[in-house]
Amino acid sequence: MKKRIAVIFGGQSSEHEVSCMSAVNVIGGLNREKYEIHMIGITKEGHWIYVENVDKIRDDSWRDGEITAVISPDHEKQGIWKVSGVTVEVVPIDVAFPVLHGKYGEDGTIQGLFEMSGIPYAGCGVLASAASMDKISTKIFADRLGVRQAAYVADIARDLREMDDTIAQVEEKLGYPVFVKPSNAGSSQGVSKAHNREELKEALVLAKKHDHRVLIEENITGREVECAVLGGQNPQASPVGEILAAAEFYDFDAKYNNEESRTVIDPDLPEEVKEEIRRNAVAIFRAVGGFGLSRVDFFVEKDTNEVIFNEINTLPGFTNISMYPMLWEANGIKKEELLDRIIELAYER
Repeated sequence: MKKRIAVIFGGQSSEHEVSCMSAVNVIGGLNREKYEIHMIGITKEGHWIYVENVDKIRDDSWRDGEITAVISPDHEKQGIWKVSGVTVEVVPIDVAFPVLHGKYGEDGTIQGLFEMSGIPYAGCGVLASAASMDKISTKIFADRLGVRQAAYVADIARDLREMDDTIAQVEEKLGYPVFVKPSNAGSSQGVSKAHNREELKEALVLAKKHDHRVLIEENITGREVECAVLGGQNPQASPVGEILAAAEFYDFDAKYNNEESRTVIDPDLPEEVKEEIRRNAVAIFRAVGGFGLSRVDFFVEKDTNEVIFNEINTLPGFTNISMYPMLWEANGIKKEELLDRIIELAYER
């Protein structure tokens, strides 16, 4: 009997479009002989729509759908409630597969809904998702591990009232240049590099538009590398991949709009450095309570080859240019098998 999979995509975060691209890739990789696929698209306004054909995601016409989709938190009536006018049809599902990046998809909120419903789901749980999504919280976990990471200053004021104090701390502890990041945002949305005080002010204003919690980090001159983690009780690390950004840093535009940005699988690095990256990736995944999948990002310092932790993504991109599936394919795990394993892990949890 086929497993009934609910693939959920879109969402209200700044990564809405990336999520739609990831969903097409995930749906295309699921074996139709094993799975009965049900698709739910969430608009930027937060409306949940039942989508009957993946082509509607490709051409972006899914938003015109007239059937509302609701995942019930009721254990006795688990599944998708398809609402059309006054008619409600309950479609049972076996596994939820959220292909949602950023807020409301990668931060523990939708994971909480799945927990209430009792539906097995792909990816990390509530705590791991929330802690990993919030960059400041992740810093605390990494500090406890003793893993080397960029020095930082945190601004958690709900507005810009502490800007002068934040700037003073940055200039005392970090110097310039620095990276300024919203604590809760993905795909490098709202991220800036500030080379002086005026640019820092502008960067703080921009970051606060995405999240009132803002992280300011020291500049690391080095190579940007990534490692994929897969598993439950015994997670495994993939080979290492390197990002060659076409821009000064790997922002949203460099990731998805600049064809000169490239990824390199198994870059030219000493074997002991690659092994340290893989070891730290698993350690950080375990520290936040990860389960299922994550991508862990690092820098390798230019002159010393020192490995420096950057961040962890619990629902990494799954587009046709995303590093996560590419890293596993380099390890001999094709996309179809990778998706099978992620779904099996939902049951293991």
